Amino acid sequence: MTYSMRALLRGSAQARAALQERRLEWPATMTQQGAAMQNYNNELVKCIEELCQKREELCRQIQQEEDEKQRLQNEVRQLTEKLARVNENLARKIASRNEFDQTIAETEAAYLKILESSQTLLSVLKKEAGNLSKATASEQKSSGGKDS
Repeated sequence: MTYSMRALLRGSAQARAALQERRLEWPATMTQQGAAMQNYNNELVKCIEELCQKREELCRQIQQEEDEKQRLQNEVRQLTEKLARVNENLARKIASRNEFDQTIAETEAAYLKILESSQTLLSVLKKEAGNLSKATASEQKSSGGKDS
């Protein structure tokens, strides 16, 4: 008997009982030996079938786990690609916003300079207009209004 067959027999309670019977009541006739051999054979086949069923169930579970693993890997890949696209879009939009900020700041600075220049120009113009009015009034007084 090989090691694996002995292991199979050790694994089954019925097989152990059969071995126990064999030791206690060794068959005396060929018929009894044949019947005992048939019982051992039936037990061996039954044990092998049980092991095959357990293996098939384990294979089914392994396949389910592998399918789930593949599904999750696909989801991770898709999410990674989506994240990369979102990051690219975000970077472009942030760059555009920065350009807007720069354009707005430059425009506001230029506008403030225009306001300051306009204020300065208005002050100079009022001062010159006042000086011209004084000069004209002085000339009219000195000429006595003869030109009119």
